[in-house]
Amino acid sequence: MDHAAEAQRTDLMTITRHVLNEQGRHPESRGDFTILLSHIVLGCKFVASAVNKAGLAKLIGLAGDTNGEEQKKLDVLSNEVFVKALVSSGRTCVLVSEENEEAIIVDAPLRGKYCVCFDPLDGSSNIDCGVSIGTIFGIYMIKDKDNVTLDDVLQPGTDMLAAGYCMYGSSCTLVLSTGNGVNGFTLDPSLGEFILTHPNIKIPNIGKIYSVNEGNAKNWDAPTAKFVEKCKFPQDGSPSKSLRYIGSMVADVHRTLLYGGIFLYPADQKSPNGKLRVLYEVFPMSFLMEQAGGQAFTGKQRALELVPRKIHDRSPIFLGSYDDVEDIKALYASESIIG
Repeated sequence: MDHAAEAQRTDLMTITRHVLNEQGRHPESRGDFTILLSHIVLGCKFVASAVNKAGLAKLIGLAGDTNGEEQKKLDVLSNEVFVKALVSSGRTCVLVSEENEEAIIVDAPLRGKYCVCFDPLDGSSNIDCGVSIGTIFGIYMIKDKDNVTLDDVLQPGTDMLAAGYCMYGSSCTLVLSTGNGVNGFTLDPSLGEFILTHPNIKIPNIGKIYSVNEGNAKNWDAPTAKFVEKCKFPQDGSPSKSLRYIGSMVADVHRTLLYGGIFLYPADQKSPNGKLRVLYEVFPMSFLMEQAGGQAFTGKQRALELVPRKIHDRSPIFLGSYDDVEDIKALYASESIIG
């Protein structure tokens, strides 16, 4: 490697350096948030490694050991990794995971002031076919770590301090916002570090892509049906939008964030409250979209203003480019006027 390339490598912005720089904007900070994020990053590295090995382990017969004990399912393993990483940070007091029915209250000696809501492995049913999957997380502050109640967890998304996702695919990408824009980091396997590769991500104001499961079309409400019809057959002379739907939320949202367009998972007759979970899917992705200059809407209100009543509440969601979400908002507004 020549000297210029070597110098370039030493000037890399790692995620640790980035978070420390962010911490510098808050003189009152004691580094708790930085420590918490470093434990989340460690969990992501561990899961990235496990995901990479999963297919091979299955193919060459490593799925069970000699005493017949099955290898842990990857989503269960990922959950254990994140719970242990978050608890051992000493900075969390309550955890909400997609994999656990109840919230996890951290033992008093290890308690900190943060609540983390997470989906340890979103899209895990796609592992066998090689589609990108990911971890989604959102971080809140808790008022009184010594007297934690469920109400402390059921905060609106507007109270969120930070959110992000880590996508395990052709590369391992971690997208993070601490409330000051959105940045993307890619894991460099030779360094074992996440490097800043997508600084200050801004979603285009309007996109050429819509992303929805059209298999549910017969159960949609009128505004969703009209919007998708407009995407396919625009009446104003503009070109049709392209449909892209992976079925793994992290992958679909990642593409939407980088290329623009809209991702929608509406309510329908089968799922009148929508399918995606508020605390660890809808809120973190809505937070990232807004921080990147986009919007997120539930069909009734700004997504981040929702107040969940239970930790696994669901909601419809429309998120993406500002103008595309404006279009769906207008259709819902005219529907309510007619109604």
